[in-house]
Amino acid sequence: MPETTSRLSRERRARYWRGQRGEILAGLWLRLKGYRIITTRHRTPVGEIDIIARRKGQIAFIEVKRRKTIDQAQSSLPRHQQQRIARAALSWLGHNPHYRDHELSLDVIFLAPFKLPVHIRGAFEPPHNWK
Repeated sequence: MPETTSRLSRERRARYWRGQRGEILAGLWLRLKGYRIITTRHRTPVGEIDIIARRKGQIAFIEVKRRKTIDQAQSSLPRHQQQRIARAALSWLGHNPHYRDHELSLDVIFLAPFKLPVHIRGAFEPPHNWK
């Protein structure tokens, strides 16, 4: 039993660090595109947002998906997860109302080894009470 627990713990740590590296890479990609990172791994009671970034009059709530291929990454964002990210963005906006006058978008950055990141602005629909 302890060996299984130890193996699961190692796998969980490895996934965590792969996710961290992916989010760092996505942050660098966003900076190259002229974004300023407001925060990363922002946790709310309703979910987590990987990256919140600003560029000109825009605020982007960005989910980072890293898989073996870009196609696998693109198919790894189910509807319920999109809704959770949107609720977390609304929660963040509730605590940061001075950003409500910015253009808001729910974005995704897809990552795969040896491929350039793919950033999709407005990748999914915001909730009805977005503004």
